[in-house]
Formats: sequence, C-alpha cells, structure tokens
Amino acid sequence: MIIKSILLTLQTCLGHVDFTVEVERALRVLDGAITVLDASAGVEAQTMTVWRQANRYNVPRIAYINKMDKPGADFQMTLASIEDKLKAIPLVIQRPIGSGRLFEGVVDLVTMNKITWLSNDNYGVDFLKKPLDKEKDENMWQDAKNHRIQLIDKLAELDSEMESQILSGVTYSDVKACDILKALHRVTLTLKGLPILCGSSFKNKGVQLLMDAIIDYLPSPAYVTHRFMKYYEDEFCALVFKILHDQHRGALTFLRIYSGYLKATDSLYNVNKEVTEKVGRLIQVFADEHKDIQQAGQGDIVAISGLKQTSTGDTLVLSAKIANKAHKKYLKKCLQENDYEADNADNEEGSPKLLKPVLAGIDVPEPVFFCSIEAQSLAQVKQFDHALACLQREDPSLKVKVDSDTGQTVLAGMGELHLEIIQDRMKKEYKVDSLLGPLQIAYRETITQEGQHDVTLEQTIGDVRSLVTMAMSVHPVTKSGTPKGVLVIKTPSNREAMEKIRKQHLTAINNGLSMALSQGPLLNFSVIDLEVQLHHFETKYRWSLPLISAAASQCVNQAIQKACPVLLQPMMYLEINTDENYQHIILGDLSQRKSQILDVHTRNDGTSTIQALTPLSEMMGYSTALRTISSGTATFAMEVTAYEKMTSMEQRNAIDRATGLF
Repeated sequence: MIIKSILLTLQTCLGHVDFTVEVERALRVLDGAITVLDASAGVEAQTMTVWRQANRYNVPRIAYINKMDKPGADFQMTLASIEDKLKAIPLVIQRPIGSGRLFEGVVDLVTMNKITWLSNDNYGVDFLKKPLDKEKDENMWQDAKNHRIQLIDKLAELDSEMESQILSGVTYSDVKACDILKALHRVTLTLKGLPILCGSSFKNKGVQLLMDAIIDYLPSPAYVTHRFMKYYEDEFCALVFKILHDQHRGALTFLRIYSGYLKATDSLYNVNKEVTEKVGRLIQVFADEHKDIQQAGQGDIVAISGLKQTSTGDTLVLSAKIANKAHKKYLKKCLQENDYEADNADNEEGSPKLLKPVLAGIDVPEPVFFCSIEAQSLAQVKQFDHALACLQREDPSLKVKVDSDTGQTVLAGMGELHLEIIQDRMKKEYKVDSLLGPLQIAYRETITQEGQHDVTLEQTIGDVRSLVTMAMSVHPVTKSGTPKGVLVIKTPSNREAMEKIRKQHLTAINNGLSMALSQGPLLNFSVIDLEVQLHHFETKYRWSLPLISAAASQCVNQAIQKACPVLLQPMMYLEINTDENYQHIILGDLSQRKSQILDVHTRNDGTSTIQALTPLSEMMGYSTALRTISSGTATFAMEVTAYEKMTSMEQRNAIDRATGLF
C-alpha cells in the first residue's frame, strides 16, 4: 500500500490464542502496530494478550477506536479500559462527532480541524475538512480547545522538549500543530504514550486519517535498530519470520530486510545453519497476488523461493565472509567485556565456539494440547509424513513426534481449533485423510521436596574403559520454569575437583540434564520449577561425552523420583462477554468447572464481562457448551496463564486417563 509516496507493508494475523505464534512472528518484524478496538466493547481479553506480546518486542503503537457508528459505542468507556487494562497513557488526538447512528466525523485536536464524511454512499471517499469556527461551532470549538490543552499537558509530562516549550512561557493556544505532531512522534517511539484515533472502518470514516497517522507517528525502517545490526554495518542482513508452502511455487520463505539490498540473482548464507542457498525467485507479496521483483532493500518484507534448509528465526546474509567478519567483531567485543557464557567457549577439540551475532528469533510457546494422528490408509503414509513435515516447518508451535512406547505419531498444538485446522489443511492442501485420537492435556511435572542421587557409570568398548561418577540434587523453586543449566556447588572438600571440570564436561552434563527434564517420571511431561545442583564429578581412564550425558540424565531422573514429583495442570485466564440475562447461568456453569471467579463487571448497555481462572481440563468443548447455555449470544477468549498443582485425586484421575485405565 502506497500512501503519500510512502510504501506501507501491512500484516494482519489471527489473534486467537490457538494461533499465538502468528502474532509473535508478525510483531518480531514489524516497526509499529495499530491496536484496533471495538468502541462498544473496549479492551477485550485477546487484546490484552497481544498487547503483552507487543510489549515484549517493544513495538511502538497507536490505537484506533473502531465502530463508532455501532449502537452502544462509548468513546469514554474505551479510553477508561485502555488506562485500566493496558496500563497505557492515552493521548487523544481525535474526538468523535456523535456516536452510533449519529456518528458523522471527528475533530482533529492537533490541527483543530473538523472532518466530516458526506452522507452519500461512496464508501467514505468524499469527506469535508475545515478549521473549527469559534462562532459557528462554539460548543464544539470550546470542547476541542479544552481537550487540546489536556493533550499538551500530557505531552509536557512525557516529552522534555514540549515541557521546555511550555515552561519557556509559550501559551497553550500558541503551541503549533507541527510541534505537537513531533512530540507525539517522540512519545510514541519511546512507548511512553498511546495516540488515540477513532472512526468507522466499515464505511471508511477515519481510515484516511489513520493512514496519515501511521506515517506521522510510527517509526521509519531507517531508524529501527537491533542489537546485532551494528556488526553487519551496511551489508545485507535479514530475518526469516515465516515459511509458507505454495502448491505451485513450493516453500516460500518470508524475510524482513534490516539492512543492505538483495537481488534476485544472489545466493544467501544462513548464519544459524552455516549453509549457502541460491535464491530461486524474489517475490513481493500483495495478499494472494505475487509479483516477481529484481531487488529489495532495507525495511522490505519479501518472499523467496528455493530455500530448503532455512527455518523460522534464521539470520541470512550474502556470504560466509560477511558472517565471519561480523563474528570477529562480536568476538572482540565479547572478549573486551567478558560477555560470553562458559558453554560457548572451548568445544571438545579445544577450538573456540562462540555465540554468533544472529538476529533474535521469535518466542514459541509450549503446546498445551496433544493427540495421536495417523493416515487412514497405508497408501497415504508417505504423503502423510510429507504433509506433517511441511506443516511443522511452517508452524513452529506445532510439534510432531513419534511415541517410543506405542509407535504412534503424536501431534501437539496450542488448542482444539489449532489441531482441527491442521487436520483440515492436510486434507485440502495435501490430499491426505487422517484420523485424530482423543484430545489430551499437556501437563507439566515438578517436585515438592529435595532429592539427591549418586551414580557411577562404567563402559568398556574393546580395550577402552571409561568411568564417570557424579552426585546431583534437585530443589523445588516456585515458578522458575525450566533450568537453563546445572548449578555447580563448591565446598572446601570438593573445591579442587570441581574447579577441574572442563567446559565440554559441563556442556555434556547440561545436555543430560535437558534430556532428563524433557520427560518426567509420572507421565513423561516436561519437569519445571526446580533447581539442579552438581555436588561431585569425577572421570577415570578415558571418558566420552555421551557417557557423561547419560550419567547426568540418569542421576537427575533418580533424584526427581526421590523428590516426590507431582503433576501441574495448565490454568486458563478466561474472559466471557455475555448478555446480563445469562450471567447467573454462566457463573453456575463455571463453578461446576472448578473456576475461580476473578471479576464480574456489568456495563451500562446491559452486557457483562466475567473473568475467571479455570483448569484447561475443564475447558474441553467449552465453545459449544457456552453457545448452548447463552443461546449463542456469549463469546469468550482464553489463554494459558500459569501451571498449578493438582490435588491427589485429580492427579490420580489424570494418570488413569493418560494410561487408559479410566
């Protein structure tokens, strides 16, 4: 889209919690975002989820209050919900003229212009823009003047240049529109405030001003910097954020270019995989229209065909020489600042193996649902495996593995809808009919007390004998997640031996730790919220890294079993919007689902918002149940918010269900 000779690349993605990875990878490569809110609903549950994701990537935002022509539209209520739920400072730069059926335009507080759309049915193309007249628009002019003063006051609190201007004696009425615009731009880039616009997109009322606001307030790609960009200077550098399989073009790799230029005839070096691949075609994507181009540059988002080994999150440059040059600069900086981790130092052969200067990838959440999947016929097995491989490459939140005990293929995803769509895509895009097994919950495991274990492993291969002895302990640590590595404990009695541990030994121990924590003793789920300590380590004769990893894995497994392991169930933050008449019925249903009611809020328009914390196991098929008890009027959104311990009876039932005994 080209606005005022400026190319805007717009990305839209599904905001549903089942497709959170789509939001993650979009936010990772965007320079700015528009938060679109329903004027009759304010900030909704899923808006809060995406807002937190945008905070994680420090994405500058503006807000657009949509549907001002909808019955029940409430501009002030929406502003209040922005402050209350998003904890943002709203900077109102437009005020609506009327609401509901009476909505006819907006007042621009920056320029003090009145913008009204003509009543003809021309999809908002025709509108009238003129300065507010103090005499003809007396009430509107006075209201706009008061709100403009409030806007300048807020900007003075957030922006030092605006503050200096006000303190120097400039009156509010003398503050120029261009100065307000520049202050809004600075405040938006630093995430201190949120410019607020409004309109009705269905009739294109306010959309033109929103496009202008994107240019005025959100950052240009030329000013966007990332931590490792300085090591590549002006050379081409791009991040892979999405892979899509096209029936005619094969795998399309989507890139965000951060610096330099890329030509259709170039080859690309993958810094993460350390491989070189030839660009097949360089494509500019306009929704479902693909256009071949010869060159792309900084700020562009393009697609490339022909890359077979590249995956989401990889950093691409033009050659290994450029990557090595950047690596040396990064290595020099690390050595100067002593800023590298022990496990990235010497490897087994003693050569340096430091972190590469790669662009940060995306955060992929762990799946919460899983089920078995199989092809309906043996003739489709090959195509079935190909379809799963392609879909997994496209979607990092989709996990596929083969159960070592049963031989079944297990599909893990973010929710019921996610897995159902995967099955549907396999049928439509790959012509593979598949069968899904019963949906199951992806629990976590943890420990309730400390546990310690000593292990000695001995191995003899031919005339070569190896022996490893180690002692490790596990300790519960609330909400600490998965340990990143083992903690070496030094005491007066073992200090000399522990200081002799080689870095490759520590890497092997951490590899064994990861293997042990990936499958807990109860139901083979990941073990979290604990600390692992190493108290003793000794090798004799000739040692091998696989033997050390195996000893560490066995030692941690045994220590966890001694520490009274328990299951943790995913808890969902649930927000339901319903008619007030169905509030009590829904609350009664939630109580039967073991929900903790957090808040019930009733609006002036007769609708209620219910916030609750509910075990995921109780949410199976909730969409259908909610439609039934509310006669199809209620909607809900949910997200995983925490993992909580289960009661002994709940744990026993969960184990029985998982093992087929219940």
